[in-house]
Amino acid sequence: MIEIGSRPGAPQDAVDLLLDCHARIRSFARLAARIAEQSGASDREVAESAARVRRYFALALPLHVADEEESVLPRLAGRDPALDAALSRMEAEHEGHEEDVGRLVALSGALAEDPGALPFLRGELQAVADRLVRAFDEHLRAEEEVVFPAVRKLLSSEELEAILAEVRARRRSP
Repeated sequence: MIEIGSRPGAPQDAVDLLLDCHARIRSFARLAARIAEQSGASDREVAESAARVRRYFALALPLHVADEEESVLPRLAGRDPALDAALSRMEAEHEGHEEDVGRLVALSGALAEDPGALPFLRGELQAVADRLVRAFDEHLRAEEEVVFPAVRKLLSSEELEAILAEVRARRRSP
């Protein structure tokens, strides 16, 4: 199996949970790039890795976007003009990622079904994965440097608990 990285340790609060999501976003974007670079992986390895990438970006990433836009953003909006600008940028970038994420889901789905297509899809997969790795690196870093510290600094323990409960509830929903 083509391996992905992970952050050790259990989340302590809502921000830790969101940071864990960021680690997974980075890992799965890089896994997509590694799939494109593969020349010695078996069809089974390519299919399984591609299925994991497809599943992550089709199911988990939208939940994370909802976490930020529905749980974090409304609680921080209006507290500081610079923070509002960062929140606006966060939302715009989420929308800006949609086309490449959709294409990555489609390419990964095609490879999960037919890993023998990798030589034909390699170039497009590499281009999409590379764009997403760069875009996510910048996007996630900005959230980690501006938005997440504001969550810890500006929100009450009750608000943090509410975010955590909402994040967990999204993952339990059918």
